Amino acid sequence: MNAQRKTNELHGQLDARGLRFGLVVSRFNSFITERLLAGALEALARAGAEEKQIDVVRVPGSFEIPLAAKKMGASGRYDAVVCIGCILKGQTDHYSYIATETARGVQLAQVETGVPMIFCVLTCDTLEQAVDRAGAKSGNRGYEAGLAAVEMARLMQKLSGHSTSGTTTHAAKRSRR
Repeated sequence: MNAQRKTNELHGQLDARGLRFGLVVSRFNSFITERLLAGALEALARAGAEEKQIDVVRVPGSFEIPLAAKKMGASGRYDAVVCIGCILKGQTDHYSYIATETARGVQLAQVETGVPMIFCVLTCDTLEQAVDRAGAKSGNRGYEAGLAAVEMARLMQKLSGHSTSGTTTHAAKRSRR
């Protein structure tokens, strides 16, 4: 018997109107992180976000991103947080420790706060690879992260039973408490 099942498929819309976004940006390797930030801001604007809906926080390096991101998520002011950094492989194991713990920290912040934390921390062997991923040959990962932030914020609304009209957001609900 070939019976088709009807499933309910949920996904987030790319509509940033009424949402609030936090962006945590590492100053280390700023030549790359500034390009990623520009890409994320462009994506958010194209999805309908206005400047007043976006806060940018600067941290010294990628290792500091998770703490700032968690604080932003826990504040109740943001529907999604984009974490932007660039870690380049060097001559020692330092790269591995920083990359692993930054990823773990962002994931923990996301799980603990319930706010989507979009991981836009490039981990590259060379500066050339980073440049390629920050708007040269391989697109701009910051732009992709901006779109992912919008999509995940809207998906979380749907999963929480919130309106998808842009009027009831995670941040708005928390700020009323």
